[in-house]
Amino acid sequence: MNVSVGLVEGRPAIEVELTGTFTDAAGRPYSPGRHRFTSEVTLAPSEPATCAFALDDVTIGIGFHWERKERQAFRGNCRLVKREAGLTVINDVPLEEYVTSVISSEMSASCPLESLKAHAVISRSWLWFPKANPSPSKRAQNEGLDSHEIIRWYGREAHPDFDVCADDHCQRYQGITKAFSPAAAEAVRATAGEFLRYNGAICDARFSKCCGGITERYATAWEDEGVPYLESVYDDQAQSSTYSAETWIRSAPPAYCNTNDSELLSRVLPGFDQETKDFYRWRLAYTPEELADLVGTRFGADLGPIKDLQALARGPSGRIYRLKITGERDYIIVGKELEIRRALSRTHLYSSAFVVDQESGRFVLRGAGWGHGVGLCQIGAAVMANEGKTYTEILQHYYRGTTVSV
Repeated sequence: MNVSVGLVEGRPAIEVELTGTFTDAAGRPYSPGRHRFTSEVTLAPSEPATCAFALDDVTIGIGFHWERKERQAFRGNCRLVKREAGLTVINDVPLEEYVTSVISSEMSASCPLESLKAHAVISRSWLWFPKANPSPSKRAQNEGLDSHEIIRWYGREAHPDFDVCADDHCQRYQGITKAFSPAAAEAVRATAGEFLRYNGAICDARFSKCCGGITERYATAWEDEGVPYLESVYDDQAQSSTYSAETWIRSAPPAYCNTNDSELLSRVLPGFDQETKDFYRWRLAYTPEELADLVGTRFGADLGPIKDLQALARGPSGRIYRLKITGERDYIIVGKELEIRRALSRTHLYSSAFVVDQESGRFVLRGAGWGHGVGLCQIGAAVMANEGKTYTEILQHYYRGTTVSV
């Protein structure tokens, strides 16, 4: 099976650098070197194992604090589709090659082998879930009942021209850009065809970078639905539910993802992710005017200088999914977790698990974790693997009641 991956969209012209010879649908050859296209074309490699194509200025981390442009290289077909907004570049690549790239892009290819195996299984499962469970597309957002409340979530809305995009909206896919270690290829070979299953059905295997010590339930981030294998679990077998959300966030309890092992992190995180040092516990401060400007920019709401941030509802990990923002002139209620992260940052907050203090005329946010926190915790899984846990043990820790099978 091939996977179609959207790489870039909306460009008037595309410059592609070919390594090896490619041919178009009419059999015309394209020699190695740079080629500029302004219309639709499909380029197939003459030797799939050795030929590649490269694109400049591919944007990664769109909207997040690590956003940047990279030159990236890919194997497989290069397909250019023309739409009203411009050209879209699509890479058609075999499923297992796609998974190899994903686990080397989401994490580092030098991760412990068992964590790479775990990620191979969940990346394959996440991709396949909507194919195994076809259903009408669910709405990506749900507006509140009045002008003071905005409740939105961002679901798995379909891409019309390809299966998945190459960025964090779906799964990171950076072709052959990231160095593939023998372990990454071995992880995919060892788990070839394996899926995460619950009662026999393929799972919607969500994951995030760092849960902050407790994973989150599905409904905090997306639809108000219970998903039995996406419930909250402590990221440490020894923990119990004795902490309040505020106490948990203000402290730094032991957890698999609570690690300062710089050598391990250098093997676990891609280079740009290593720039984020405070993923387990973090701090951010704003003036009332800065917060008002952020809210105004996001929602067009003129609340005046912000007077209060009040968590109206939290999930088990402490992540807020309804937040009341009160200004001198008005208020607004925002949810779910990702919309809160967008509301209080020029990019995105690390997570919506935070408490608020007012100090010296500023709002100080003290937070926990990096990402939505649902499902597998990538850093925690790597630490578990480093401590000798197998990939099935890792998966059964984060996705309770599941099994792994073809």
